[in-house]
Amino acid sequence: MTKYSIAVIPGDGIGKEVVPEGLRVLEAIGRRFDINYKWNMFSWSCETYLRTGRMMPEDGIQQLREHDAIFLGAVGFPGVPDHVSLWGLLIPIRRQMRQYINLRPVRMLKGMASPLRDRDPEDINFIVVRENNEGEYSEIGGRIYSGTEAEMVVQETVFTRKGVDRVLRYAFERAGERVAKHVTSATKSNGIIHTMPYWDERFAAISLEYPDIRTDQYHIDILSANFVLHPDWFDVVVGSNLFGDILSDLGPAIAGTIGVAPSANINPMREYPSMFEPVHGSAPDIAGRGIANPIGQIWSGAMMLDHLGHPEAASAIEEAIEVVLLDAALRTPDMGGKATTVELGTAIAEAIKRDS
Repeated sequence: MTKYSIAVIPGDGIGKEVVPEGLRVLEAIGRRFDINYKWNMFSWSCETYLRTGRMMPEDGIQQLREHDAIFLGAVGFPGVPDHVSLWGLLIPIRRQMRQYINLRPVRMLKGMASPLRDRDPEDINFIVVRENNEGEYSEIGGRIYSGTEAEMVVQETVFTRKGVDRVLRYAFERAGERVAKHVTSATKSNGIIHTMPYWDERFAAISLEYPDIRTDQYHIDILSANFVLHPDWFDVVVGSNLFGDILSDLGPAIAGTIGVAPSANINPMREYPSMFEPVHGSAPDIAGRGIANPIGQIWSGAMMLDHLGHPEAASAIEEAIEVVLLDAALRTPDMGGKATTVELGTAIAEAIKRDS
């Protein structure tokens, strides 16, 4: 039996509701594939911040580093500014653990209904590779003359050759594993004069290392439009920290619901544990109502198993999700149904048991 030590951070809002369903499904798939886990629970959240003044303890990163992976629910809740909650927990983990790849699959699963006319699962199936450690989300900048007419705010974008090249190479490597073998770059070099032309230059240079991969690039505005108009054009989309963040929310929205969207914060060199979380965030507007879609969390668990070397188990979870979604009675409200978080999570776990 393979055993893993997993750090579990339910976090805020619906994170506390969907994480138990993710664990339920991981336990079910573990029994089927002889995978065992030691769950180490960390109650770090906005509640922690309001009580202690910190989102996590000073040695939080060191505590997490002892694990094989991190399973995160959500970060952020009213009462704590978003920049405080994210920069106190999520972003330090991503950066200090060198999780410089953020991988976000976008798929219209069987049983889902896209808001786009005449689209089916074959039309929406691509991945977004987001640079996760630098770019627009830098700490360089500041504010002076606060509260006066002379107030000025500066935020610097930082691209390094190492940072840009490694995310581009990762995107090309993933494209080489897929049927279409196609990489699209998100840019805005017609309006952003230094960083985005540099991104374009590095994309052109790295593409020469992969002559079998087809490439194209779009400015972020028309690329966003084409996600809606032509989602079938895309296979692997690579973007900077900000552009990748925006596109990987838009993608699952056109597929049917952001509630199913998973993500992986990956340290490809495996020097540190990688972290797996749904895209949807803490959704305080529906927190506590028991109606949150747990699929984003469950699918993130599948990505975690794939990263840990269990692709068959990961595929079995995805197959179980699609089987369950064929039953309209088991869909949560964001998918047009009336099922609860627990009902959908339990159904997916039961589907896994039936196929074992």
